[in-house]
This record gives sequence, structure tokens and C-alpha cells, in this order.
Amino acid sequence: MLEALYREQIIDRYKHPRFKGALEDPEAVYELDNPLCGDRVKVMLKRDAQGRVQARFEGQGCAIAMASADLLMESIQGRSLDEVRKLTKEHVFRLLGLPLSPARAKCALLPFKALKIAAYGLPEQPLGHV
Repeated sequence: MLEALYREQIIDRYKHPRFKGALEDPEAVYELDNPLCGDRVKVMLKRDAQGRVQARFEGQGCAIAMASADLLMESIQGRSLDEVRKLTKEHVFRLLGLPLSPARAKCALLPFKALKIAAYGLPEQPLGHV
């Protein structure tokens, strides 16, 4: 029963993503793809004056990869850079709520990898912060 709800959430996030689209004036952008399956994701990050992260993604791919990207972007809105940097792959698996085969896990973790690289590419202080 619970697994069915998570599957529904994945399909909904794939069809109706909430955090897909360009982010105006991003501080960090990183794009990754998986040429074997065709998944591609670009993560864009910036911080507000208080250092809280705002994130969006663009891309295309399977339902797992796109749902993972959308749920991940939602989960980091308003977090500090340090909190985002400390996230682990288990965070992604909890967001999705389903057991995944190794091939599906690669799809789910593609946005996470792009996020981590982008987050570590950000300076410690937001741009324009003195």
C-alpha cells in the first residue's frame, strides 16, 4: 500500500515537476548525463542574503531520475549550504521511498551527484555578501 503511494508520487513528480525550470542568476550550475540510458540533469543553485539555498533543475530522462531531481530540489529549499553539502545518497532514497535496483539507483542518484558538485562549487559566502 505504501509502495503504491510512493509510485504515484514518482509519476506525479515526473509529469508535474514543481522545481523544474531555469533559476535566475544562479551562483552554481552543474550538468550531468548518463549516456547509457539518456538521463540528463542540470542543477542550478543560488543563495539569498541569509545564505539559504534556492534550487531548480532542468533535464530529461526516466521517471525515477526526474522525480528524484524534483524531490531533491524541493528538499533543499531554504537550507544552508552546509546542510546541503552534508546530504547523503540515503536522503534521496528516503525521498523516493522505494527499493531500487542498482540500475534504477543510478538514475535516482544522477541529480544528487550534480547537486553535490554544484554545492561544493559555491563559495562559502553568497555573492554580493560583504
